[in-house]
Amino acid sequence: RSATTVDAASQLRDDSRFAMDVIQRLAVQTGFEDLPFVSRPYLGSISTYQGKNGINPSTLKPAVYGYNNAVPSTTDPLNTATARTSGSLGYGSDVLILQYGTVKVTDTTTDGSMISCDGAAPTSPAVDRGDRAVSILYVNTSSGGEPALMCMKRNDSTGTFSTPAPLLKGVESFQVLYGVDKVVANTAPTGNVDSVPDSYLRADQMTVTGNDAATLTNWRRVRSLRIGLVLRGPPGSAQSSESQTLYPLGSNYESNSDPGSKFTATDSRLRQVVTFTVQLRNCQNQGYQPASSTTPCDVVLPL
Repeated sequence: RSATTVDAASQLRDDSRFAMDVIQRLAVQTGFEDLPFVSRPYLGSISTYQGKNGINPSTLKPAVYGYNNAVPSTTDPLNTATARTSGSLGYGSDVLILQYGTVKVTDTTTDGSMISCDGAAPTSPAVDRGDRAVSILYVNTSSGGEPALMCMKRNDSTGTFSTPAPLLKGVESFQVLYGVDKVVANTAPTGNVDSVPDSYLRADQMTVTGNDAATLTNWRRVRSLRIGLVLRGPPGSAQSSESQTLYPLGSNYESNSDPGSKFTATDSRLRQVVTFTVQLRNCQNQGYQPASSTTPCDVVLPL
């Protein structure tokens, strides 16, 4: 039994490192835009932005966003997710959506420096600001009924989404908090930002009811991600069957409004909590910077 526990603990540590490496690599890509798009700013009005970028800003999803306690649609995951039901596998787990551009080499090729969540590099360059690589991470059932961290990506040639594939088995809980700059929960943003996160919010706290433009602006003020996971070993890997209460994001973030902030299990499996923070490398404002601002990555509510 001791040997089984040692082997399981070693495997959990390896799985933890793998999960951190993948999520960090994807996160630092988030919001990247090639030079032709970066040089097309807001310039004071939605109509000007649309003329410069060939896309209506109201349809341009943020580079980073997600859903709290949900499972994404397999056909329209950028816009639709289904709430998880209490007692279901992965209950409380979140959805993280990351989008980023590619680096154009020719009209039909990229430099291969960006990867999707499956490790493959998109090969088609973007045609407009909304044409980006997409990686979606969430928890669902894998082979043998095991929970797994799943990967869904958008095919850069067809625009359709791939069949979800497991990245890592044994992930029971996947939690995401968003480090935001001058954002108050469920409130339209005001003023300018300083590019430093001053609080962490859940995905549902980014929504401003009845004001889609304010909601999108809140998401464009995300500066970092706080990730929490609960990984489990095989049956019998623990020394005994005892009730376990775990906090994927730390006990300070436990909330009755967030069912994933506390995880409880009673079985003979060894478990490990993984918690880490990723600072986003790129501006997330998608060009919505007022001309008068001198603050890097400032973002305003479009008018």
